Amino acid sequence: MKIALVMPGGVDRTGEFRVIPVLLALIERLARAHDVHVFVLHQEAVAARWDLLGAQIHNIGEGWPRLRAIAAIRAEHRHAPFDLIHAIFSGDCSLIAVVAARWLRRPSLVHIAGGELVALDAIGYGGRRKWKGRLREAVVLRATNAITAASSPIVDSLRALGLEARRVPLGVDLRAWTPLAPRRRDAGPARLIHVASINRVKDQTTLLRALAAVANAGLSFTIDIVGVDTLQGEMDGLVHRLGLERHVRFVGFRTQRELRPLMVAADLLVMSSLHEAGPLVLLEAAVAGVPTVGTAVGHLVEWSPAAALAVPVGDWAALAVAIQRVLDDEGLRLRLADEAQRRAIAEDADHTAGSFETLYAMLLAGR
Repeated sequence: MKIALVMPGGVDRTGEFRVIPVLLALIERLARAHDVHVFVLHQEAVAARWDLLGAQIHNIGEGWPRLRAIAAIRAEHRHAPFDLIHAIFSGDCSLIAVVAARWLRRPSLVHIAGGELVALDAIGYGGRRKWKGRLREAVVLRATNAITAASSPIVDSLRALGLEARRVPLGVDLRAWTPLAPRRRDAGPARLIHVASINRVKDQTTLLRALAAVANAGLSFTIDIVGVDTLQGEMDGLVHRLGLERHVRFVGFRTQRELRPLMVAADLLVMSSLHEAGPLVLLEAAVAGVPTVGTAVGHLVEWSPAAALAVPVGDWAALAVAIQRVLDDEGLRLRLADEAQRRAIAEDADHTAGSFETLYAMLLAGR
């Protein structure tokens, strides 16, 4: 079948920088059996096309991207008809997919992959903060033929809005992240890792305050904080105010190849997000044999307490207690890691692609 995927970005022509690895894994698997065209809104400023992982990338570029994306889909459809149109992320992507699909009389589906359904006014984040966003989502999500989401909390949020959705986790590529059995901790300081862009949604303030409490309790540890700093050194300043200089290392952006050895060397992944649909890094850590402690978002809600430990969002004291609990109990740490790995492997990138292909077939049969 011929498939149009609509995405905001994450498909750089390098395949390594400015990418979303889980989406690359999905594209590659779909392209093995189907004619896949990815319409990406903001990858590059100027309109362009390139091949990536067996798919054709159509970069829309700046200037009226919604109208131009719909026109690009129609033009490619005239060349050879699409069977369906699939938006990864709602917002502009779902609007484009649903309008184009209606125009071309094809089915559409929308995957909720970010903050489309939340309104975090305190940090200016979320697709439901303004009435225009709420109206757009209400119309578009009721007009599409199917909705999916990565985790149960997002499915529950959709149900609260009167919308039914299927849970389809975006899984890890096990060729890039070869599973490693959970390992006992080495002697010496515990090695923690945090992987996320430094921004308000990821809430590194809560992370650092929790780490200060752990340090004050006498636990010896170091942590690598991996991700692009969008807050111009604000978190570095907080590290100094909290006296965490000898514990915390900011390592900046790392490609997947560069991230993996850092993850494999870690004893525990710590997440502090205010919102997540996933996160993917929890799955990558699990495949690498590393358990996670974090705030109650996305997969952490689903997995706690058997495969991860989750604490209330924004509660640095509870996060500190959970970190200490796992690092003080090696049996618990290994049990969490074993169960997390079992779940992540069961819902890997092959499972994701297969789930979407099954849904595609159902939609086409339903026509």
